[in-house]
Amino acid sequence: MLLIHCPYCEKDLPETEFHGEGEAHIERPTNMADISDEAFEKFFFIRENQKGVLFERWRHLHGCGRFFNAVRHSVSDKFIKTYKARQEKPKLTKKEIDAVLPPAKSTPANEPIYADAVKGKK
Repeated sequence: MLLIHCPYCEKDLPETEFHGEGEAHIERPTNMADISDEAFEKFFFIRENQKGVLFERWRHLHGCGRFFNAVRHSVSDKFIKTYKARQEKPKLTKKEIDAVLPPAKSTPANEPIYADAVKGKK
């Protein structure tokens, strides 16, 4: 079972306690009633969903109920770190990313994406 660290409860707990809420660090519309159909579609449905390092928003649904952010590798499904909501996107080191890479195979799907994660781009 996958364990996820809640930065508020400060405990590693089973994944069944949590719910993934999508991409983190995205700009949310301030007034939904006034946005265009195109802006609505972009906000709700268009995401990067890349292979490699992802910055995600999670909720400790069956615990403190709070939202937090996590950095996870989408191929290995391993978490690099979790941090409280509203904190800046952390800059990762190559060592942190290498620690969660899946076993090497000769397919492009397992090639890590370093540039954006190491630079801390949004």
